[in-house]
Amino acid sequence: MNDGDVSRKIQQMVRFIRQEAEEKANEISVSAEEEFNIEKLQLVEAEKKKIRQDYEKKEKQADVRKKIDYSMQLNASRIKVLQAQDDIVNAMKYQAAKDLLNVSGDEDAYKQLLKDLIVQCLLRLKEPSVLLHCREEDLGLVESILDDAKEEYAGKANVHAPEVAVDTTIFLPPPPTSSDPHGLHW
Repeated sequence: MNDGDVSRKIQQMVRFIRQEAEEKANEISVSAEEEFNIEKLQLVEAEKKKIRQDYEKKEKQADVRKKIDYSMQLNASRIKVLQAQDDIVNAMKYQAAKDLLNVSGDEDAYKQLLKDLIVQCLLRLKEPSVLLHCREEDLGLVESILDDAKEEYAGKANVHAPEVAVDTTIFLPPPPTSSDPHGLHW
């Protein structure tokens, strides 16, 4: 082997080693590129997932806030309705109390009211014998309507008329007046 052959062999070996090194470098580069892409994809997916979770959390918070606001508005409107109902009921109670001060002024209406009240009590009690208490100033009126009330009760309850005695010793208190300190207070 002469120097030229040796030099060619060396050149051939250098080219072979260089080619092997370049192939190895390309493999390493391709492998690094693949690993980089995989890592990058994993990081991107992890961040996307985190962003989705944050978005869902914020969306749920917004829904909860919206429901709370709706509930608060609903409760506020319910409170307004209840307050309006309460005002109406109080006005009706006040008017009824004022009207009760004057109920005995219309004798025919008062007579009918007393009779209806006696019948209602008899229907509730359903007793064959009853002791009735009334106001002292209503004693004569009560005695005058007692027979009619007993007959009406007997007709409605389909029973014999009960024995009703009016207590003439213990009376109910007198009607309240606007100047009576023990009467109605508004």
